[in-house]
Amino acid sequence: MNSAFKKLLCRFLAVALITLPFQTGQASMIGTDQVTAAATVQADRNLVSSYLSRSQTVNEFQALGLDAQDARDRVASMSDEEVRGLAGQINAVPAGGDGLVVLILVVFFIWYFAFRK
Repeated sequence: MNSAFKKLLCRFLAVALITLPFQTGQASMIGTDQVTAAATVQADRNLVSSYLSRSQTVNEFQALGLDAQDARDRVASMSDEEVRGLAGQINAVPAGGDGLVVLILVVFFIWYFAFRK
């Protein structure tokens, strides 16, 4: 009986190997533009996250009745294009200059994406 079970199992496995599809993988080269784009997106996300972590920004959020962690979560859920635009606005502000405008823009974007449902 043990021999009959082994024969049946071997036949089943042989038929399964022939008829069932195999998983195939494909390797290819990654272009430099793809690597650069991914690094740029991550740098933009880091810039916006560091801006949201500043004490002045957190104080402004609290003054407006917003939670800074909710703002970070909403930025994390933004698309790459939205983060790129927000990081571009942060970079456009002169150092030590009109930081209030950027703060207002950040709060506006977070408010917009929070309540657009």
